[in-house]
Amino acid sequence: MAEPLVFHFDVDGSDFTSAGQASVQIKKSLRQLGLPSEIIRRVSIAMYEGEINMVIHANGGVADVIVTEDCVEIILKDQGPGIENVEQAMQEGFSTATSTIHSLGFGAGMGLPNMKRYSDTMEIDTVVGVGTTITMKIFLNQ
Repeated sequence: MAEPLVFHFDVDGSDFTSAGQASVQIKKSLRQLGLPSEIIRRVSIAMYEGEINMVIHANGGVADVIVTEDCVEIILKDQGPGIENVEQAMQEGFSTATSTIHSLGFGAGMGLPNMKRYSDTMEIDTVVGVGTTITMKIFLNQ
């Protein structure tokens, strides 16, 4: 694979039923590319958690997945409220989700921790009142 493959998804923040569609699509695409099932699983989980976070907290956003010979890179970008305290948000169980979101079965405070757990690297660039960009990499040859 000489040229990187780039997949772009718009994440609709107004509908929980569409949340996760990008992770399902990327799972199918990575399977067609013949990537190892463990890589596909990790990418799918990290991507799904990111999508759900964008729907819960940021009214959606965009997701780009770049596949190279070395890694799968996931870039999630939103124009939501930003993350006030990244260190606190990375703690398992911490959540700013509303009671309505909790009643739907979301907002358990595992999104960011799971994204970090299933990626090899994760960077969070966030500005309160402007938005958040999260970049994750899952390396293919480790």
